[in-house]
Amino acid sequence: MVTMSHTPMHYPPLLTITTLLLFTTTLTPTTANQPPPTPTPWPHQFHSILMMNYSGTLEIIDLWYDWTNGRNFNIIQHQLGNVLYDLEWNNGTSFFYTLDSDRQCSSAQLEVGILRPNWLDGANYVGQRTVDGFLCYVWEKADFITYYEDVASRRPVHWVFYTGREAHVMTFEVGAALEDEKWQVPWYCFEETTPVATMADVNGSITHQGLVDFATRRIASI
Repeated sequence: MVTMSHTPMHYPPLLTITTLLLFTTTLTPTTANQPPPTPTPWPHQFHSILMMNYSGTLEIIDLWYDWTNGRNFNIIQHQLGNVLYDLEWNNGTSFFYTLDSDRQCSSAQLEVGILRPNWLDGANYVGQRTVDGFLCYVWEKADFITYYEDVASRRPVHWVFYTGREAHVMTFEVGAALEDEKWQVPWYCFEETTPVATMADVNGSITHQGLVDFATRRIASI
């Protein structure tokens, strides 16, 4: 259980991984006689802990992906700061809130829902690279993201958004599901939230606060 502090909300720069060892080898292309590997689709349900880094701004994200029920949950711990809850539904509705005494909450209605399990379909294979000690297949998707998958286990290891924001996958539990009651939005979101209607509104009123990384939402729509 996370102990909530009463310090002011901390919003890091947009496009939420750390001083860990990163890229060490050059890309190795597939030989001419071998078809390029394709990314493994995400499981319909999984739990993952991500270490995030964006220009030295660090976060830990407790990610619960639940395609089966059309929902995705990012519980974001800012370094020495607040915990932000980012709850997303497949109809495009999202809530961003805290559970501390400040009771802050915002909502958004986006054009796209959560990432599909096969959201990496069509990604361009660029070779192999060792990252965080794992030999990985590497793909690029629509100039938005570079995605690294462990060659041996076919689990995600690392990805980098076009902005330079990085994710290091620390755990990856296939089939793990969060209890239904944990997906309930707090009551004050419906009393105090000012909704925004479009992606343009989101970019103008939410993303500057560093509340959510919308790069993945853009990828989901292509």
